[in-house]
Amino acid sequence: MKLIVGLGNPGKEYENTRHNIGFMILDSFLGKVKWKTKNNAMYYEKKINNEKYIFIKPLTFMNLSGNAVRKYVDYYKIKIEDILVIQDDLDLDVGILKLKQNSSDGGHNGIKSIISCLQTKDFKRLKVGISNNKSIDTKDYVLNNFSKEEIKKLNNILSVCYNIIEDFAQMSFIDLMSKYNKRG
Repeated sequence: MKLIVGLGNPGKEYENTRHNIGFMILDSFLGKVKWKTKNNAMYYEKKINNEKYIFIKPLTFMNLSGNAVRKYVDYYKIKIEDILVIQDDLDLDVGILKLKQNSSDGGHNGIKSIISCLQTKDFKRLKVGISNNKSIDTKDYVLNNFSKEEIKKLNNILSVCYNIIEDFAQMSFIDLMSKYNKRG
């Protein structure tokens, strides 16, 4: 069983913001599905390549994402190595992807919350670049919408994100990183 966590903030006002890239990727990957709500998250279950996947979008707002993740880990008895968190990353240009494991929160409050609630930083992450505009306060920047040009760049990487999600159950994470971190 795999747990795929898309990070973001609930609510229409946050829908297309940089901080919601995790929600956006899950919505795009799954298409028009009927999300259910339980344990402070929207969730959807799907079998991919004979593996059960649970997709969640925490409804706790970014800074408390770990609370929802912990509840799903406990309820489904999910191993840490079976968690993939999709997050935004200010240090990567828009359209650049990077798979990581066992790294610090890098100042990302959603990741900080997950590390705190799981008591480990050893879960896997798909970092999606959102760039950084140092002339705008970080809090304001991550809550801004993408430009049309940036949306085009993101659309160009969606199929790679889909492949990563599908390969997550089929490949070791080292092989996954070798395959996908070469891109960009």
